[in-house]
Amino acid sequence: MTECADTTRSTARKGRTTAALAGAALLAPLGLLAASGEAQAADNGVWDRIAQCESGGNWHINTGNGYYGGLQFSASTWRAYGGGAYAATADQASRSAQIAVASKVQQAQGWGAWPVCSGRAGAYGSAPSSASAGSGTDKGVTKKSAPAQSAPTRSAPTRTAPTRSAPAPQRP
Repeated sequence: MTECADTTRSTARKGRTTAALAGAALLAPLGLLAASGEAQAADNGVWDRIAQCESGGNWHINTGNGYYGGLQFSASTWRAYGGGAYAATADQASRSAQIAVASKVQQAQGWGAWPVCSGRAGAYGSAPSSASAGSGTDKGVTKKSAPAQSAPTRSAPTRTAPTRSAPAPQRP
């Protein structure tokens, strides 16, 4: 093998190794977050993106479907997580009040409380374990799980081609 070919392979190998290490360094924090199993903290931008998906960004929406406000709370979830201190239903509360209640819901239930829209907003993770959840201010309160916050989806019927079988062989 010539010295030139050996140098070229070595340089190419170093380049691939450097690229792999750089990629790993960039992705490592994401892996640690995913491995922890805990939900990421939400900033206002995440809540705005979820509200955009859930309600078109209308924080005061009440369409009569049983879900209220920008993040589409059911009345029972709103009350169970302290929303009654702000307003009777979420659509009557401010954006910041809705985010405060949503943070409590997210802390207890994870992003699954908004199964479709949280994913679209880039939020991920499950609810923290009970040992690390919350500040303890809700002790003694039984919290009910909220129903899924998204509209039902319809799936197209599965179509299959009719099958034709050969006539059964007849015995003499």
